[in-house]
Amino acid sequence: MPCLRANVVYVPILTKRWETKVARISRFSLLLLILVWSRHDAWSLAAQAVATAHAPIEHITIGASTAPLNGPWKFHIGDSPVDPATHTLLWAEPDFDDSKWETVDLTPPDGSLDPVYGVSGMVPGWTTRGHAGDWGYGWYRLRVQVTAAAGEKLAIEGPPGVDDGYQIFQNGKLVGSFGGFSSSRPVVYNTQPMRFDLPEPGNPGSPTRVLAFRVWMEPSTPSNYPDVGGLRTAPLLGEAGAVTVNDRVRWFDAFRAIADHLISATMFGLFAFLALSLTIVDRSDRVYLWLGTACLLTAIFDAVVVILDGTQYMGMTVGDPLRFVVLRPLIFVAWAMVWWSWFGLKRLAWLPWAAAGLGLLCAVSIALGRNLLVFMVVPPWISAVFGDVYVVAKLLFLPLMLVCIVQGIRKEGVEGWSVLPAVMLWGIAQFWEELNFLHINLTWFPLGVQITLGDIANLLLVFVIAALLLRRLLRTVRRQRLMELDVKQAQEVQKVILPEPIATLPGLAIASEYRPAREVGGDFFQILPHPSNGSMLIVAGDVAGKGLQAGMLVALLVGAIRTSANFDPDPLAVLKVLNQRLWGRSHAAATCLALRIGADGGAMLANAGHLPPYLNGQPLEIEGSLPLGMIEDAEFSVLQFRFTQGDQLLLMSDGIAEATDLNGNLFGFDRILDLVRNSASAAAIATAAQNFGQEDDISVISIIRTAA
Repeated sequence: MPCLRANVVYVPILTKRWETKVARISRFSLLLLILVWSRHDAWSLAAQAVATAHAPIEHITIGASTAPLNGPWKFHIGDSPVDPATHTLLWAEPDFDDSKWETVDLTPPDGSLDPVYGVSGMVPGWTTRGHAGDWGYGWYRLRVQVTAAAGEKLAIEGPPGVDDGYQIFQNGKLVGSFGGFSSSRPVVYNTQPMRFDLPEPGNPGSPTRVLAFRVWMEPSTPSNYPDVGGLRTAPLLGEAGAVTVNDRVRWFDAFRAIADHLISATMFGLFAFLALSLTIVDRSDRVYLWLGTACLLTAIFDAVVVILDGTQYMGMTVGDPLRFVVLRPLIFVAWAMVWWSWFGLKRLAWLPWAAAGLGLLCAVSIALGRNLLVFMVVPPWISAVFGDVYVVAKLLFLPLMLVCIVQGIRKEGVEGWSVLPAVMLWGIAQFWEELNFLHINLTWFPLGVQITLGDIANLLLVFVIAALLLRRLLRTVRRQRLMELDVKQAQEVQKVILPEPIATLPGLAIASEYRPAREVGGDFFQILPHPSNGSMLIVAGDVAGKGLQAGMLVALLVGAIRTSANFDPDPLAVLKVLNQRLWGRSHAAATCLALRIGADGGAMLANAGHLPPYLNGQPLEIEGSLPLGMIEDAEFSVLQFRFTQGDQLLLMSDGIAEATDLNGNLFGFDRILDLVRNSASAAAIATAAQNFGQEDDISVISIIRTAA
């Protein structure tokens, strides 16, 4: 075969004057200067190939520089047989006859640029060279003769573009690897810069080096990207220091290429923290929870990309299923739920179920369509079918979200219109892989930093969400202020309708304590003297629940008590009127007792599930009954007794007995008995329960019979 000639590249020796200047800069800057100087001076690099019995030999003269090993290489699909005696790979041996193998030239066409990684000098892989659909192992071999200065150490830099992992052999001996090859299925990582030192040839008299690359490609790779397979850029051979400099430059470029994902992960992570924090401000609004979830999943997705592209902590067999099978479908579902809850589309009850179904379909179809299952490899025809199913399922998410946006436009107007462009751009960006197969480039590299349509869509989405979130937060704060005003007004109303804490009436000394668990309580009582016969009607009760809703029921019941007492002050009649007021109302129930004390000391008590009063330290024996509002024609227990001079009657709500300390112990009835037997006042009983650990509203009424 004719000799192959190549240029020879030299690097000038630095003079003492230059060394003095360069000594002031860092070691890394010095190495960069060497690399730039060597390329600027354009010293020639020579490679001469001579015909041999097996394959051409490439002659390279090395100064302090590097030379691309463009080949031509010998290539063979599949894996090497193993020598049964030495257990070595035969295709790595220097004397193996590879003359019948295919020839592959890694010389890139002018202006070639990989649209996925932004790496220049990319060539199509083996899937475009008659091996479409083939995955697994492939071998590349090249014979090289290197002329270098005595004692100069050589190194080789792994190819910037390779699918997906590889081992490097020199003269049959393993030099290094990118990925783990100890198991039957190698563990590979996203392509990263790698540098390997080359040992001296075993035979100094024969300086020929046989370099062999054993490449492994994952079964999922042909489904992810076009033109894949094996070595897609040439490795670099050169002086060890120059290779080190180039390796550092490549790492810098690699980090610039993943800068967009790092920024996106940080940005969405902050938004997730903000949105989830807002759930504390407004627990009733579920949109903050969905928004926080969507942003958190997006941040995790980008963080996984950074880990995959910048480290070797996670292999593609774990990272790709995590990204595409788990995170991406969940992100689709979460964003659909964000807009469903944002615009309050409760009438579209089918939409969450449709989103969940599409998310599950996406996960299954992408796992089968891209061969992301670790335990099995899907046949190509099945993979192609599920690949189409995945595209359709992903495509259906866009109209699903557009339904939410259209309904949002009808309800909110400006908010819906502001969201529409961001959602449309975001939806188009989700088809980045499919458009890339059609050679529609949606990735740009200004100043070496990778920017995709997805980055632009995410940035627009973040700005839209930030503006809408601020608007929504201001509306929430305004609504909460109005609610606080309503609560304060309810407090004022409750203060008006409850009697004074201390009242002195003919023949009775009455003291009361009322301590609500919240701003508005659910306990109530009324003390109503009869204007003509000198009797006293006392009604006390406890509405189920707490807060403003309970306070509104209290107002309803107090009004009913005053109205019914004017017509018939009989305790049983009062309870029946109150029961009718609560019957049929949703979640409306209350315990209540009505007590009438005559001028002569005769007393009548009617009870509806309330705690019985304590007379002179002992609870009154009265039959139990259901609370108000449970049954339309309820029967209530009635008790008649004498209330003589010097007697003390204590009425209290269950908030006393249900007070709980930090260890979960109840205040209980035994402590109540100890207090009432010691003639404790209403204030003392309420304070004891409150200090023990108040859980519910507390109300206590003390009635003492005095001389008329």
